[in-house]
Amino acid sequence: MEYSDKLKKVSILGAGGKMGSGILLLTALEMAELSMIQGNKRKEFNLIAIDVSAENLKGVKQYIREQTRKVAEKSIVRLRDVYKDRNDLVENGEIIDQYIIDVMNFIQTTTSVEQAFGSSIVFEAVSEDPDLKMKLLSEVEKNSDGNTWYLTNTSSIPIHSLDEGASLGGRIIGFHFYNPPAVQRLVELIPSGGTVEDLRDFSMEYASRLRKTVVVSNDVAGFIGNGHFMRDILFGASEVEKLAKGMTLPQSIWMINRVTQEFMIRPMGIFQLTDYVGLDVCQYIMKVMDPFMSDEDLHCDLIERLTKQGVKGGQYPDGSQKNGFFQYEGGRITGIYDLEMKTYVTLEEIESDCDKALGPLPRGHVPWKILVRDRKKQDILKEYFKQLSGSANLGAQLAVDYGRNSCRIGKLLVEKKVAKSTNDVNTVLLTGFFHAYGPVNDYFN
Repeated sequence: MEYSDKLKKVSILGAGGKMGSGILLLTALEMAELSMIQGNKRKEFNLIAIDVSAENLKGVKQYIREQTRKVAEKSIVRLRDVYKDRNDLVENGEIIDQYIIDVMNFIQTTTSVEQAFGSSIVFEAVSEDPDLKMKLLSEVEKNSDGNTWYLTNTSSIPIHSLDEGASLGGRIIGFHFYNPPAVQRLVELIPSGGTVEDLRDFSMEYASRLRKTVVVSNDVAGFIGNGHFMRDILFGASEVEKLAKGMTLPQSIWMINRVTQEFMIRPMGIFQLTDYVGLDVCQYIMKVMDPFMSDEDLHCDLIERLTKQGVKGGQYPDGSQKNGFFQYEGGRITGIYDLEMKTYVTLEEIESDCDKALGPLPRGHVPWKILVRDRKKQDILKEYFKQLSGSANLGAQLAVDYGRNSCRIGKLLVEKKVAKSTNDVNTVLLTGFFHAYGPVNDYFN
């Protein structure tokens, strides 16, 4: 079957969420591209957006319109050629409006999973719950003709367990977009041992047409991205517990966050990143991964204590940050949660003492935002980490320990046969997490 034929009826489960809406947008735009090819003019493409919330689906339709308009505005020269036979479309605005109409015409929204029955492709982007995923996939499979392909956006659940649990006969593959899918260039592709070859080939072509960077992960819980991220959180939490023996817990959390952002030159500190994803989400991912890690304990006591007090983080529908480890105002960190007081202490109360304890940043430090754009990035990093390793400051020592552990995690993922190479690990962290350097490096030897 041709690539375009396989996209004739595509269903998105969980289309109202941030991941599902992004997948919906990318697939709608891909259908639009395919429909413009001469041989596909008479083909029909159907895209079914399914979510339990009708209200979320209304918001998604508006999101698709807004994003499609931006795409059209950037592609107006090409679109003028596409619509050159339409005498009624003269002005750029008319062409853009028509393109939006054409893209929206592919999409049907519904709260009924029955509409997915008989789909050629099903993208699954519901919450990271193995039982829920298996229930939905099994229901679609039982009411289809045995030819449906399933692409799951899971970030942690082994693909073979979903395949076996929903009796899909190898017609499933992990297709892990990073958040947000329309912006992030990385896709982790996770075939199981039983994934059919045609589905693998289709997935590679689909990702290529979306201009994504593809890293193939082996089918081990957590895969490469969360395999590193969750262990990174656990190490950060253990460092907090050590510091908290001589300082308050809010001070310890802020110091490790600052070390992992500024001293290590990352886009976010480890606990701010955890807030972005959601403490409860990270807790659940660890819970999914833990049974498959017989020689490790993937349980974070610090996160558990916070979630028990209702601290969850995550994001609002408009993308703004919810309070988690930190309190946010206008996107800025203004407070740190105190477990004993059960409220946030202001950053002003602790920042000065924390900065004094950590010491100054080493000579040659360049903020992440500037460094990632610098053509001499490698030379800057080499000299900076040389200075960092030679510093006796507490902040520098913590950063070196953190960097060494991050490198250890990267190598562990290869040893455990999660990643095929350390280069794949580095690509995931560079591309999916926007790090300025890969975790497996020579900086912390």
